[in-house]
Amino acid sequence: MRTEAAAFLRSLSQQRRVVWALLLRELITRFGRENIGVLWLVGEPMIFTLGVATIWGAIGLNHSSSIPIVAFAVTGYSSVLMWRNSASHCCNSVEANKNLLHHRGVTILDTLLARMALEISGATCSFIVLSLFFIYLGRMTPPADPLLVIGGWLMLAWFGASLALLIGAGVAFSPVVERMWIPIAYLLFPASGAAFMVDWLPRKLQTVVSYLPMVHGVEMLRQGYFGNVVRTHYDVGYMALCCLLLSLAGFYVVREASKRVEL
Repeated sequence: MRTEAAAFLRSLSQQRRVVWALLLRELITRFGRENIGVLWLVGEPMIFTLGVATIWGAIGLNHSSSIPIVAFAVTGYSSVLMWRNSASHCCNSVEANKNLLHHRGVTILDTLLARMALEISGATCSFIVLSLFFIYLGRMTPPADPLLVIGGWLMLAWFGASLALLIGAGVAFSPVVERMWIPIAYLLFPASGAAFMVDWLPRKLQTVVSYLPMVHGVEMLRQGYFGNVVRTHYDVGYMALCCLLLSLAGFYVVREASKRVEL
């Protein structure tokens, strides 16, 4: 029993080193060492979210008088960028790292883990920096329940990671998966809860959007941030079940894709 546990820990340690090496390689390949380099990892989602928040604030677009528009934009669009970019950047992960798969210690799962870790880390840092920046300027208030904010963010990260596994490994079977994901991502964007609260929708639409797992994560995140100022609708158990099923499906597709690439 101890021997098996020791072997498992050695394998886990090796995979951690491989993923870290792939992550560093991905950073250098994508962002290079010139200009601000790896800071673009945080800068790209920050520019997008900051642009949306600025435009909404400039034109006086207020969904509700009780919700600050800047905080609404930051909590919504930061979360969307995390799960959408995680899946989108994993689409060509297998093809881009195919030569590395000749090494015994490198697997398809490692390449996907490195990319999704990169995107989730970038979106998380962007969310934190923007929140602190606007809180300092007085455009946002500190979250009412930080633990609930963290819980909602972790659930969204889980959803993004499981989706990235499924989409990234699925592309190894057919490039049609990537072509289908692009329009699906655009269609999911307006329905993801980034630009609305579920409570603002008619009852029938509330039922429809409640089938989307990411909506529950965004509602949970905003409940933790705004507190009792807003009325939210989310089910952590349902979102966890969806993420678990997506994760299991993703790991299965990764395993089958590994056999396919080797052949």
